[in-house]
Amino acid sequence: MKHKYLIERNTEQKQLTIKEYAELDKEALSFLCQETYAEEKIAAAITKGKDALIAALRTPNMYPSGLFANKIVEVVLTMYGPEPSPSSEVVLDDADFIIKQRVKRKIVEDIEDDATGIEEVLDDDIEDDFDDKPALKKINSPLKIVDDEYDDFEDDEK
Repeated sequence: MKHKYLIERNTEQKQLTIKEYAELDKEALSFLCQETYAEEKIAAAITKGKDALIAALRTPNMYPSGLFANKIVEVVLTMYGPEPSPSSEVVLDDADFIIKQRVKRKIVEDIEDDATGIEEVLDDDIEDDFDDKPALKKINSPLKIVDDEYDDFEDDEK
């Protein structure tokens, strides 16, 4: 589904407005919602970073996915940057996001197929590492283990 976000900055009213449209019918964008934000809130969120700005822009009525939110934030940052523009639009498509995820998954699968197996990484000559070390000294322990006590374990349960 295609989405369009029309982002407008009104400096006179000190507001930022985002209108969301979606392709509900083939080749026709339908208006979904409009959110208006106080410029003070947006400016404060910009100073805290990208994640804070995403959180400030998301509302119960308009909650774009992470990919879409990042694109919207990039546009908002340019609108509040050194060369501000009064309005801008962002057009995104879910299909592009899905295709990117499939490509990433395919790349990961290819890397995993090419990776060396764990068997090849492990060294079979572990015992050689211990041959050079001296044997353990006898340890004096207050615990005494009697092997005969455990021989009749099953008989005691009857």
